[in-house]
Amino acid sequence: MSVVVDASVALGWQIIRENPKEARTAQAVLEAALVEGALVPALWFPEIANALLVAERRGAFGPRETELFRADLDTVPLMMDTTRPDEAQGRVLWLARAHGLTAYDATYLELAERTGSRLATFDRRLAEAARAAGVGVFEG
Repeated sequence: MSVVVDASVALGWQIIRENPKEARTAQAVLEAALVEGALVPALWFPEIANALLVAERRGAFGPRETELFRADLDTVPLMMDTTRPDEAQGRVLWLARAHGLTAYDATYLELAERTGSRLATFDRRLAEAARAAGVGVFEG
Protein backbone atom coordinates (compact mmCIF):
# COMPACT_ATOMS: atom_id res chain seq x y z
CA MET A 1 0.00 0.00 0.00
CA SER A 2 1.30 3.44 -0.90
CA VAL A 3 1.34 6.50 1.26
CA VAL A 4 0.06 9.98 0.44
CA VAL A 5 2.41 12.46 2.09
CA ASP A 6 1.16 15.92 2.91
CA ALA A 7 3.45 18.93 3.13
CA SER A 8 3.46 19.00 6.94
CA VAL A 9 5.08 15.56 7.11
CA ALA A 10 7.52 16.14 4.27
CA LEU A 11 8.67 19.36 5.90
CA GLY A 12 9.38 17.29 9.00
CA TRP A 13 12.19 15.73 6.97
CA GLN A 14 13.95 19.12 7.02
CA ILE A 15 12.50 21.09 9.91
CA ILE A 16 12.87 19.25 13.21
CA ARG A 17 9.53 18.67 14.91
CA GLU A 18 9.38 19.61 18.58
CA ASN A 19 7.06 16.72 19.29
CA PRO A 20 9.25 13.56 19.46
CA LYS A 21 6.42 11.34 18.18
CA GLU A 22 5.99 13.57 15.13
CA ALA A 23 9.76 13.52 14.52
CA ARG A 24 9.70 9.71 14.61
CA THR A 25 6.66 9.61 12.33
CA ALA A 26 8.30 11.93 9.81
CA GLN A 27 11.33 9.65 9.73
CA ALA A 28 9.17 6.52 9.39
CA VAL A 29 7.23 8.09 6.51
CA LEU A 30 10.49 9.01 4.78
CA GLU A 31 11.77 5.45 5.17
CA ALA A 32 8.49 4.04 3.81
CA ALA A 33 8.56 6.49 0.90
CA LEU A 34 12.11 5.51 0.03
CA VAL A 35 11.05 1.84 -0.13
CA GLU A 36 7.59 1.98 -1.67
CA GLY A 37 7.35 5.51 -3.06
CA ALA A 38 4.89 8.19 -2.07
CA LEU A 39 1.98 9.91 -3.76
CA VAL A 40 1.49 13.66 -3.73
CA PRO A 41 -1.06 15.93 -5.38
CA ALA A 42 0.23 18.66 -7.69
CA LEU A 43 -0.45 21.31 -5.03
CA TRP A 44 2.19 19.66 -2.82
CA PHE A 45 5.02 21.34 -4.72
CA PRO A 46 3.87 24.97 -4.23
CA GLU A 47 2.97 24.15 -0.62
CA ILE A 48 6.52 22.92 0.01
CA ALA A 49 8.02 25.93 -1.77
CA ASN A 50 5.91 28.35 0.25
CA ALA A 51 6.72 26.69 3.56
CA LEU A 52 10.43 26.78 2.76
CA LEU A 53 10.22 30.48 1.91
CA VAL A 54 8.38 31.17 5.18
CA ALA A 55 11.03 29.23 7.11
CA GLU A 56 13.76 31.24 5.39
CA ARG A 57 12.02 34.51 6.21
CA ARG A 58 11.73 33.46 9.85
CA GLY A 59 15.44 32.66 9.91
CA ALA A 60 15.02 28.93 10.47
CA PHE A 61 17.47 28.33 7.65
CA GLY A 62 18.73 30.01 4.50
CA PRO A 63 18.50 29.53 0.74
CA ARG A 64 21.41 27.06 0.80
CA GLU A 65 19.54 24.75 3.20
CA THR A 66 16.42 25.11 1.06
CA GLU A 67 18.33 24.01 -2.02
CA LEU A 68 19.91 21.09 -0.15
CA PHE A 69 16.47 19.98 1.00
CA ARG A 70 15.12 20.26 -2.53
CA ALA A 71 18.01 18.10 -3.72
CA ASP A 72 17.22 15.58 -0.98
CA LEU A 73 13.58 15.51 -2.13
CA ASP A 74 14.81 14.52 -5.58
CA THR A 75 16.06 11.26 -4.05
CA VAL A 76 12.61 10.35 -2.71
CA PRO A 77 10.45 8.52 -5.25
CA LEU A 78 7.53 10.94 -5.20
CA MET A 79 4.79 10.24 -7.69
CA MET A 80 2.63 13.21 -8.54
CA ASP A 81 -1.03 12.42 -9.02
CA THR A 82 -1.81 12.48 -12.72
CA THR A 83 -5.56 12.89 -12.33
CA ARG A 84 -6.58 16.30 -13.57
CA PRO A 85 -7.70 18.52 -10.67
CA ASP A 86 -11.01 19.29 -12.39
CA GLU A 87 -11.78 15.56 -12.50
CA ALA A 88 -11.38 15.23 -8.73
CA GLN A 89 -12.88 18.59 -7.81
CA GLY A 90 -16.41 17.35 -7.15
CA ARG A 91 -15.20 14.74 -4.66
CA VAL A 92 -12.75 17.23 -3.11
CA LEU A 93 -15.59 19.68 -2.51
CA TRP A 94 -17.79 16.95 -1.05
CA LEU A 95 -15.05 15.78 1.33
CA ALA A 96 -14.25 19.36 2.36
CA ARG A 97 -17.89 20.08 3.15
CA ALA A 98 -18.49 16.77 4.91
CA HIS A 99 -15.43 17.05 7.15
CA GLY A 100 -14.96 20.80 7.58
CA LEU A 101 -11.68 20.80 5.64
CA THR A 102 -10.10 23.28 3.30
CA ALA A 103 -10.13 22.25 -0.35
CA TYR A 104 -6.35 21.91 -0.08
CA ASP A 105 -6.56 19.38 2.74
CA ALA A 106 -9.47 17.58 1.09
CA THR A 107 -7.25 17.14 -1.99
CA TYR A 108 -4.89 14.95 0.06
CA LEU A 109 -7.82 13.00 1.49
CA GLU A 110 -9.35 12.49 -1.94
CA LEU A 111 -6.06 11.20 -3.35
CA ALA A 112 -5.59 8.75 -0.47
CA GLU A 113 -9.19 7.58 -0.74
CA ARG A 114 -9.07 7.13 -4.52
CA THR A 115 -5.79 5.23 -4.50
CA GLY A 116 -6.39 3.15 -1.37
CA SER A 117 -3.33 4.69 0.25
CA ARG A 118 -2.57 5.63 3.82
CA LEU A 119 -2.42 9.34 4.55
CA ALA A 120 0.59 10.81 6.33
CA THR A 121 -0.26 14.13 7.96
CA PHE A 122 0.34 16.06 11.16
CA ASP A 123 -2.92 17.95 10.67
CA ARG A 124 -5.23 16.55 13.34
CA ARG A 125 -8.44 17.61 11.62
CA LEU A 126 -7.31 16.02 8.35
CA ALA A 127 -6.29 12.81 10.14
CA GLU A 128 -9.69 12.65 11.88
CA ALA A 129 -11.46 13.23 8.56
CA ALA A 130 -9.43 10.46 6.95
CA ARG A 131 -10.35 8.01 9.70
CA ALA A 132 -14.01 9.02 9.45
CA ALA A 133 -13.86 8.44 5.68
CA GLY A 134 -12.33 5.01 6.15
CA VAL A 135 -8.88 6.06 4.95
CA GLY A 136 -5.89 4.71 6.85
CA VAL A 137 -3.63 7.20 8.58
CA PHE A 138 0.10 6.53 8.71
CA GLU A 139 1.06 5.85 12.29
CA GLY A 140 4.80 5.97 12.96
